[in-house]
Amino acid sequence: MRLNDRMGQKLKVAILFGGQSGEHEVSIVSATSVYKALDKTKYDVHLIGIDKSGRWLLPEDTQLLTQSQNPRLIQLNKENNSVLLHPYSSKHSIVGLNNQQAAHTFDVIVPILHGTNGEDGTIQGLLELMQIPYVGSGVIGSSVGMDKDVSRRLFAQAGIPVVPTRTLRKHLYEKNPDTEIDSCIQQLGLPFFVKPANSGSSVGVHKIKSKAEAKEKFKDAFLYDTKVLAEKSIAARELECAVLGNHEPRASIIGEIIPNHEFYSYEAKYMDENGADLKIPAVGITPELSSQLQTLAIKAFECIELRGMARIDFFIDKNNQKIYLNEVNTIPGFTSISMYPKLWEASGLPYPKLLDELIRLAIEINHEKRSLKTEYQK
Repeated sequence: MRLNDRMGQKLKVAILFGGQSGEHEVSIVSATSVYKALDKTKYDVHLIGIDKSGRWLLPEDTQLLTQSQNPRLIQLNKENNSVLLHPYSSKHSIVGLNNQQAAHTFDVIVPILHGTNGEDGTIQGLLELMQIPYVGSGVIGSSVGMDKDVSRRLFAQAGIPVVPTRTLRKHLYEKNPDTEIDSCIQQLGLPFFVKPANSGSSVGVHKIKSKAEAKEKFKDAFLYDTKVLAEKSIAARELECAVLGNHEPRASIIGEIIPNHEFYSYEAKYMDENGADLKIPAVGITPELSSQLQTLAIKAFECIELRGMARIDFFIDKNNQKIYLNEVNTIPGFTSISMYPKLWEASGLPYPKLLDELIRLAIEINHEKRSLKTEYQK
């Protein structure tokens, strides 16, 4: 199915947002931006909110839009209609949990679920069972992209430079935290960063400057994941590249984040309007460096089987100009000030057209998958 296959009918699009994640509020802001930007002459847009208990609901559009500047105030409550996705490929629908609510059938799903239970392959697996087109990477790309430990191992194997890192698991760390912290200091030096392996938006990320503060910072990081990374601190520029496509991905121009905090923390990203300066395009990088970063971004995208979209984040060491791939984001921020849509806008693809292309790519890959055999025949 293509965007113009419906003989003038609008495609029915559902935006999934919220979720059981430390990035719940960020998802609300991103979903608001996506909702506003989708061309309502092309799409019949519906919202499916997931509250912090994991309940799926059909909130009113106004509930999302009127509180978008204060997402912590949005409470998806009992007054919303509880729903569930129909896990059958012929349905492509959600159904109400009360007998009075009719089922809704959709042509494509747009998951704007940042972090755990949204960006890690879990929701993608459910959508695969439905065989419904959905925006973004599939199960394996999402799950590997979310896990900074596993993805870095694959990047290193592919010859993509990554920041020196030590992986710690909660059950081993708690047996002897002093020994584990000493090993981190010996291997990485001070200061170093600690971050949950499966999280985003800098939730649970801390810069550790002394052994005395390490236990408290590790304790907080382990609240968000049972596996955390200790990462060498590098005096670096933070450069980002947006990638778009399925089999022939293309890279945007390069942008730069200049934090006005000590590092690009959650507060700097979402709570402080002056938390960082975004430079698009990045200032003072050569065409050769820009091309090198774009090539590495596409290589990373293909290395871990991503599709649709991803934002690829790099560090450039200020002392020796060495490039490190920091991480990939398979459902990057989609707020009005987020780097992914802004990078594409600066590359000649405005926000509404970017969403059109992401929906087209979702339908394309779904059609390709559905053409495969699912049973053995001689």
